[in-house]
Amino acid sequence: MPAPDLPAGTTGNEAPGELAEAGVYPTAAEGFEHGLVALAMGQAYWLVFSNAGYRLLVDPPALALVREQLACFDRESTGWPPPPVSDHPASPRTERFTPLVWAMVVVAIYSVQTGSPGVWEEAGALDSQAVFDQGEWWRVVTALFLHADLGHVLANAVSGFFVFSAVTSTIGRLRGWLLLALAAAAGNLAVAALNYPGPYRSIGASTAVFAGLGLLTGRAVRVIRGENGQLRWRTVSVPLAAGVTLLGLFGAGGLHTDVMAHATGFVAGLVLGASAASARPITDPAILQ
Repeated sequence: MPAPDLPAGTTGNEAPGELAEAGVYPTAAEGFEHGLVALAMGQAYWLVFSNAGYRLLVDPPALALVREQLACFDRESTGWPPPPVSDHPASPRTERFTPLVWAMVVVAIYSVQTGSPGVWEEAGALDSQAVFDQGEWWRVVTALFLHADLGHVLANAVSGFFVFSAVTSTIGRLRGWLLLALAAAAGNLAVAALNYPGPYRSIGASTAVFAGLGLLTGRAVRVIRGENGQLRWRTVSVPLAAGVTLLGLFGAGGLHTDVMAHATGFVAGLVLGASAASARPITDPAILQ
C-alpha cells in the first residue's frame, strides 16, 4: 500500500514479527500489484525492502492460500496486456507514384490518339460484336486507355489518380494494380456481353475508376465480420451504401455517360475486393449491435 498508516498493510524496512514470506519482487510496483491479490482476499500484507528485493509478507495462517492465488494471478497475467491491434496499411505512405504514372500514360495516349482521329478507336474501342464474333478480346483492355475528348480524359485521369491511390495504398501496389486490371477488364467484358449480339461501342477509363471504387467497397464489406465470423447487416450496409451512393452520384449522370459500364465495373470490383480481402473479426459490441 502507498501509505504506511493504511490498515491493509505497510511498506518499509520493518515488519511485525512472525510473518511469512509469500513472494519477493524486484520492484515496489510489482510488490504492490501482488499485494493487491492478498488484499482482495481480505488479508493484510506488508511489503519490506531487502537485499533480495521487495518481500511480500502475510500472516502465517494465510500463507498457503495467498501463494496459491498469487500463482493463479501470475499465470493469468502472462502476455497481458496484449499488444494493440492495428490494421497496418500495405504501404507506410499513400502510394501516389504509380497512379500518377498511369494518369500521365493515359494523357500521353490521348495526345497520340488525336494525331490519328478514328484510327485508334477503330482498332481498340470496346466493340461487343468484334469481341464475341471476331475474338478481339484485347478490346476489353485497350478501350480503357482511349478517350473521346480532352474533358473526358482529364476527368478520368484526375478521378483515377485519387481512386487508384486509395486502392494501392490500402491493398498494396502490385496486388492493387492486378485486381484493378482484372476488375476493369471484367467490367468491360460484362457490359459487352450484356449488349451482345446488338452493336455496342465504348471507350474510356471510367470503367476502371468505378472498378477501383468497387474494390475499396468490397474490401470494407469483407473485413467487417462478427465474432462468430458471420456478416452483420448493420455493419455491412455502411460501406456498401457509401459505395453505391458514390456510384449513383458520379456514375449515373451527365451527357454521354455509360451507366451500364460504370455499374459493371463497380460490381466486378466489389466481388474481387470482397473475395481477395482477408476477414478481420470485429468484437466491439457497440459496432456489432
